[in-house]
Amino acid sequence: MSARGVLYVHSAQPALCPHIEWAVAGVLGVPVDLTWTPQPAAPNVVRAQAEWEGPPGIAAAVASSLMGWQRLRFEVTEDASPGIDGSRHAYTPTLGAFTAVIGAAGDIMIPEDRLRTAMLKSAQGRSILEEELDLMLGRPWDEELEPFRYAGDGAPVRWLHAAV
Repeated sequence: MSARGVLYVHSAQPALCPHIEWAVAGVLGVPVDLTWTPQPAAPNVVRAQAEWEGPPGIAAAVASSLMGWQRLRFEVTEDASPGIDGSRHAYTPTLGAFTAVIGAAGDIMIPEDRLRTAMLKSAQGRSILEEELDLMLGRPWDEELEPFRYAGDGAPVRWLHAAV
């Protein structure tokens, strides 16, 4: 079974580009040569995006290979496929990592136990329910990444195929 998705590197220092390509290639098992373009939303950084195809779950491995790098903003998505939920992984230097399960219709699916925990914390006065839900839905990541996403409209896209 094959999965597909998109890698969005929203912003990276030019010196990091070969290291990003090397990290992604290490996960996919094939050489990666991304097309880097200036990122209009921030000075002196570049962006790239690539559609990928590979085994289910590989989006998490790609995200793990890139997490923790300072001044790097990225998202990796994996579309849902028959019998397998999709995923979305986002990373920003200020917020760190965000991961969500994505259903077949493209919606974020929040597990029941996480909802119950948020409701309990709210009922005990330890948190505000709306803030907990915003975190589960990735709202802070969306707000930080939106200017970088918008600036990438019309950017070139490249296909990456994982070694099988």
